Amino acid sequence: MSGIAIWITGLPGSGKSTVADALKRALSEFIILRMDELRKIVTPEPTYSDAEREIVYRTLVYVTKILTEHGHDVIIDATGNLRRWRDLARRLIPRYIETYLRCPIELCGEREKQRIETHGAPKDIYKKGAEGWPIPGMVVPYEEPLNPEIIIDTDKMLLKDTIEIIKRKIEASSL
Repeated sequence: MSGIAIWITGLPGSGKSTVADALKRALSEFIILRMDELRKIVTPEPTYSDAEREIVYRTLVYVTKILTEHGHDVIIDATGNLRRWRDLARRLIPRYIETYLRCPIELCGEREKQRIETHGAPKDIYKKGAEGWPIPGMVVPYEEPLNPEIIIDTDKMLLKDTIEIIKRKIEASSL
């Protein structure tokens, strides 16, 4: 059976890495692919241009597709600000769960200021967004998912409850 891919999407600071790490602790067989880590390999000096984002996100989807075809279970920890990249993953990966972490941008900004571990993400992104950097939800669009399998309001739901919801969805998709 092919592996499953869970794309955890949401604004920067919405809790994607926190959820990915907690899910990995609960389901150790999963591999986490982090956009910020992949970007440093694919584009060692990132410009965050539209063309560069297109290449990096399509690469992320391709790597996920190959891993799942070989039976690996994958967590994608990536903003994926444009719907077309998440839709591409949905088309190419038979067992796919899109998990949208919805969170007010003000809270995302506060969380981002306080985080210690960034998993390769640039620091002070909302401050940089105020200066014109291409930050999703500020300077470049964040296209909310139209029909995600899971929506979590991370300003209202506990992490342990979030993980239980995702685990139940994974179990249901295996039937």
